Amino acid sequence: MTKTTTKIADDGDTETVARFVHALLEELSGGKNVDFTEILNTTAQLLKEKSIIPVIATQNGNPVGVMVLNECQAIYAGGKFGEISELYVLSDLRSKGVAALLVNEAATIGHERYWKRLEVGAPHQPRWLRTLDFYLRNGFEEIGPRLRKLI
Repeated sequence: MTKTTTKIADDGDTETVARFVHALLEELSGGKNVDFTEILNTTAQLLKEKSIIPVIATQNGNPVGVMVLNECQAIYAGGKFGEISELYVLSDLRSKGVAALLVNEAATIGHERYWKRLEVGAPHQPRWLRTLDFYLRNGFEEIGPRLRKLI
């Protein structure tokens, strides 16, 4: 079995992180065009500001998955907590432990930063039931839907 390792991405990993997030958004969009240049520019800006914590999973030196964490704060959460905003694994490696390794790495990072919890928004159900099931198997519990307002 090939060993999967993780590392926190830096400025030199901008294109890798952007490529995986772009693939995720294209998969979730249902065929809508997702502008890679915009994703790349946003990734570069956020990495430069160090306002996200991107983690890359690799096998034999090749990237196979990416997870992006955000540090948030809320009274309901008891202070600081982490949010998984993006998580994507190459399709041929899904259900092979890569995403679970990334989630475990998120918990490790959370312990180091004294987060009280991790949160994630699962995509629309029932189409993405497999994603919801993955998070439930990995210790998450449903706390209700999220909504957004673009401003």
